[in-house]
Amino acid sequence: MNRYTIIDFETTGNSPKNGDRIIQIGMAIVEGGTIVDRYSSFVNPEQPIPLFIQQLTGITDDDLKDAPLFEEVAPELLKRLDGAYFVAHNVRFDLNFMNAQLDASGYEPFSGPIIDTVELARILLPTAEAYKLSWLAEFLNFQHDNPHQADSDAEVTAELLLYLFDKLESLPIVTLQQLTELASRLYSDIEVVLNDTLTEKQRTIEPEGNHEVYREIAIKRQEELGDSTPMKEAIPFQSAQAEFEKKMAEIIPGFEVREGQSDMMKQVALAFDTNQHALIEAGTGIGKSLGYLLPGVVHAKNKGKPVVVSTHTIQLQEQLLQRDIPFLRDILPFDFGATIIKGRSNYLDLTRFEQQLFRVEEDNYDTILTKAQILVWLLETDYGDVEELNLSSGGKIFWQQVKSDAAVSANHRSPWFSRDFYHRRKRFALNADLIITNHALLFSDVINEHQLLPAYQQAVIDEAHHIEDIATEFFGVKTDYFSILQGFVRMGLKDGDGIYGKVNSILKDLEVEIEDHKAEIDAYVKTILGDLDELFRMLHRYVLKNMNRSNEIGRLSYRLSDESGAAWEAIQEAAHRLVFYLKDVDKALKKLEKELDLKEDELTREQLNAVADFKGIHSSVLEELAKVDYLLLNENENDVKWVEIDPKGALNSAFLYSRPVEVGNVLSSEYFGKKKSVLLTSATLTVRNSFDYIINRLGLEEFGPLVHYYESPFDYSEQARLMIPTDLPMIKDVSDSQFVEHITDAILQIARVTRGRMLVLFTSYDMLRKAHHRMKELIEHDELTLISQGVDSGSRVRLTKNFKESEDAILFGTSSFWEGVDIPGEDLSCLIIVRLPFSPPDNPVFQARSERLKESGGNPFMELSLPEAIIRFKQGFGRLVRSQRDRGAVFVFDRRIISTRYGRSFVKSLPDVPLLKGSVEELVNELDLWL
Repeated sequence: MNRYTIIDFETTGNSPKNGDRIIQIGMAIVEGGTIVDRYSSFVNPEQPIPLFIQQLTGITDDDLKDAPLFEEVAPELLKRLDGAYFVAHNVRFDLNFMNAQLDASGYEPFSGPIIDTVELARILLPTAEAYKLSWLAEFLNFQHDNPHQADSDAEVTAELLLYLFDKLESLPIVTLQQLTELASRLYSDIEVVLNDTLTEKQRTIEPEGNHEVYREIAIKRQEELGDSTPMKEAIPFQSAQAEFEKKMAEIIPGFEVREGQSDMMKQVALAFDTNQHALIEAGTGIGKSLGYLLPGVVHAKNKGKPVVVSTHTIQLQEQLLQRDIPFLRDILPFDFGATIIKGRSNYLDLTRFEQQLFRVEEDNYDTILTKAQILVWLLETDYGDVEELNLSSGGKIFWQQVKSDAAVSANHRSPWFSRDFYHRRKRFALNADLIITNHALLFSDVINEHQLLPAYQQAVIDEAHHIEDIATEFFGVKTDYFSILQGFVRMGLKDGDGIYGKVNSILKDLEVEIEDHKAEIDAYVKTILGDLDELFRMLHRYVLKNMNRSNEIGRLSYRLSDESGAAWEAIQEAAHRLVFYLKDVDKALKKLEKELDLKEDELTREQLNAVADFKGIHSSVLEELAKVDYLLLNENENDVKWVEIDPKGALNSAFLYSRPVEVGNVLSSEYFGKKKSVLLTSATLTVRNSFDYIINRLGLEEFGPLVHYYESPFDYSEQARLMIPTDLPMIKDVSDSQFVEHITDAILQIARVTRGRMLVLFTSYDMLRKAHHRMKELIEHDELTLISQGVDSGSRVRLTKNFKESEDAILFGTSSFWEGVDIPGEDLSCLIIVRLPFSPPDNPVFQARSERLKESGGNPFMELSLPEAIIRFKQGFGRLVRSQRDRGAVFVFDRRIISTRYGRSFVKSLPDVPLLKGSVEELVNELDLWL
């Protein structure tokens, strides 16, 4: 019987090499599936505890002054470790600390087997949002009274270990066998545990679980495709709405019909029934999701045709699927089908995963871990969607090798075709009444003529203020050195192995003479790779020489416009040469494919798969070739082109872009003109109470769309304050460092009153970073936590979650935090907008649009710059009040909002909120009284 000693140490810092010491030991010993012994003790480190550690752990110098020294407790530690596994949450940290102190005390270091519960949790809980002990404890409902105290942490880690072992025992034999093959490359010594579990399972008859084993891989049994049954007779929308409101009143005590939502439902139903496009701005709290879902479902059932619902953010898709649609299903007297479909690269390709699974010789640690995660996830997932998985950055690189790919996954001969996640989604969509998707897929549908979504005539576009940007990006073209190189690497052309090597072996087996041909291809590839590297180095040098300031990502951006001169001619010549050689290698590869087609009848299934892969990857290499041709050697008057470089990156790290200057005409003819009724909705569509700006930008003028505006039901006069400090400098009047000094001083004063719980929105990442570093110095002695986008690691969702979990946090964010972040309740009491969110004037697309407006006699500032900034400002303001009970203040540190004529347009665009002006000190006092 295995014995597991679960250990947690609290320490004075992170590095035993720098003299940090253990201050508390917590242990729990597990045998036979239960905790059989516990031990804990403070340890005197013979040095003062840093303030930060005291705050984190609650352990003070007084607690330790009479505690034993480490050498006195070492025997207790070693006694419990004798013959046991050393288990910890992030085992290397605790093991290094213990061994350093054992060594210093004259004991032999521990060299027995180890288990890391972080690693084990990553494998066995592949969809968990986080792997911090406190998060896992909450997720699994473990009692965790004193996080960051060693005894409590050791106890919870022991419970976690037992939970993970139970999960391990529930896995099917085939999955355990595959995990055993991967186990030798993990940090944890779990091969013995896996073999014991396997032996135990093989003694009994394995119960039939909710999975099937196919081609030696266990996957969850997939739900059957249901048919959407059309209604025998049409449901009048009024009766469906009356039924909905009646049921709501039964479920929710004191329910009152929301007038805005109720009217919105009627207007959406009217637009669908009369085949009209419509724009609806619905303020926060209206309940717009149900406002369009109910009429959408009724229309779909009556017509027997699907309604597509498109969103910009994943969060909204998940809210629709997990909350709103199940809620509607419970309430409506008829059933309906709803499914989600995303872009192909979101889905796992089982053919590619099977090919990769058993190739482990060259895998790095992250790849081995990710394969283990996917094996467990396949027993749980219905969708095969990467968004469900919590992958490491190395895991995301491996995903590129196993994601669904048009080249490989479209192969009907693949043995996995009937179980393919992506094609199942497409088949579900054919039978659904509601199809949830995202804006990018909506537009790929425009280009690909319904290859992805079933034919539809009615759509709802939520978060519709993004449509112009997404369409601009989608109808654009981009490439870079790495994307082109990647195609050659994937084919195996760079090293002569991979799928290219496989195809050559097949031809050799078929006794087709290819040596001369192969030599020709290898020579072309060598030339191409050299030319490719040189072309992108030339672009890099060209931008450095003709420099503009850096953009948001810290890249340098240079717009291509009427370029001339020797350097540009050399770039074009290199591009011509590259395209020329790429065409040659394409012809040579097609000859290989022709030989394979002639011998098709002689090929095995595996060989046919390899040939299909080869052809698919070949066509994607050709796509990148076409991009170089288009971006550097072709002119199109509706396009703006530019190059971005990373000045600190590799000398060939240049990125080429092209975007259409205007997309309204494309959307008008290719999308709105081909649909009967499209509803565009958002909390921010109007500028100065008018829909003209968005109608004009999206090319909707000729359709005369219906327009409706529903104010938020929240009482902003009671729930919010707009505060404008009059004593902060304008950014152009002082240096950057002075400006940062002033705003961080103000942020700190406000944060002391709000106790953190504050979101600060910047328009520039550079400014955010400078403010972060100064703020860190300022809050050293305040009990405030600073979380900054781009400085602290993690996605927007992760940073928001950390913010909600911290009691006194300040969150610094740039562009992506201006919207889509939902922090209701007490977690957020204050929003600071550092500058009005105008687009940077050197953004290439913005520049080109401004020039075109000027040429046609328009005013770029009033017609483009200002409306864009107002919509973004409204989005930012909308972060603050998310429910009837929220209260909070919005500070705008940009005096232009009250000192300029156009500034009034920002204020007018907001709900009726009290506006206060004064010095920072006066406003902070006012805020203190009000809060």
